[in-house]
Amino acid sequence: MNINVNVKPQQKIRAFYLFFIIYELQIGVGVLGISNYIYQDAKQDAWISILISFILMLIVTSCMIMILRQYDNADILGIQIDVFGAWVGKFLGTVYVIYFGASLISIMLTYIEVIQVFLYPTIPSYVVGLLLLFLTIYTVLGGFRAVVGIAFIFLFLTQWLLLLLYDPISKIEWNHYLPLFEASLPELIRGAKTTTYTLSGFEILFFIYPFVDNKEKIKMPVFLALFYTTLVLLVSTITVIGYFNPLSLEDITWSLLTLFKNVSFSFIERLDYIVVAEWMMVVVPNVALLMWGITYSVKRLYKIRQKTTLYTSSIITLIVVILIKHDIYIQKLTDIVSQIGFWLIFIYPLVLLPIVLMKKMAKKGSVK
Repeated sequence: MNINVNVKPQQKIRAFYLFFIIYELQIGVGVLGISNYIYQDAKQDAWISILISFILMLIVTSCMIMILRQYDNADILGIQIDVFGAWVGKFLGTVYVIYFGASLISIMLTYIEVIQVFLYPTIPSYVVGLLLLFLTIYTVLGGFRAVVGIAFIFLFLTQWLLLLLYDPISKIEWNHYLPLFEASLPELIRGAKTTTYTLSGFEILFFIYPFVDNKEKIKMPVFLALFYTTLVLLVSTITVIGYFNPLSLEDITWSLLTLFKNVSFSFIERLDYIVVAEWMMVVVPNVALLMWGITYSVKRLYKIRQKTTLYTSSIITLIVVILIKHDIYIQKLTDIVSQIGFWLIFIYPLVLLPIVLMKKMAKKGSVK
């Protein structure tokens, strides 16, 4: 396998689109219920945990960019083989594939559960699963630029949902945030770690970097995407904490959706119905990007056609979606994905950077 990726000009994108790709991958189903989990760890100081996560993301992303810039046009799959050798490199690449697959299944199961809880309690899982997979297959078959196009368009079609927070914000009880700075440092760190599942997604930069045409301009859109995602999570968490009674917040599973369920306007009674239906425009780009990551990685690692991997992965995903029905198993899968994601996304690049730099220095020394 070549370390550097040869990308045709018609497959490349401008760095500008990284904002939409990373934002769409980070804002998934997790944001619908993550606020109460952060609250369980850091209480009313949950907003500090989110800011800590933002700082960590900036550090990790900077390390990722430094790693990628040590090569001409490589992705993480080629870099790992260059650094660790073929066997270990392919094993680590396979870990990414498995993580993407587990994340995809977790997102689909979670969204199906949301639909069954808030919209159609009796709808079979395979019906929603087939719909999501059909849209995903159709998108991925269009190629990488089609996947990016879906992320670009759907971002604009879903931003109006943020305006619906106006009514809950106007009813916030400010004493819910007092006393300030009460949480200890370990509690704040646990709260920051809890955000891993929601804030993961920027690791896709490791895979799409070779497809970016103007690589010298990637920092701005990437950092803006991280900032905007953090802002959305911060606003939603502050709203949830200020709106709900602190004693009842820990028992609420889908805090943001429950918030919308409690709000009604004169022209519509059940706001949560609209939010759940509209959220499919958030889930589809999310799943499509992960599926593309799986098919692309398998092609790079094992020379298997992307179509073959696409159909195989879709069948496996549908089978798992049908078999896993109870929310306790869905939560366990989500916890596993979150734990793996923390080490793979937030810790691994920090460890990989010095190894890559030392290898590059060793190569330069040998050449001299």
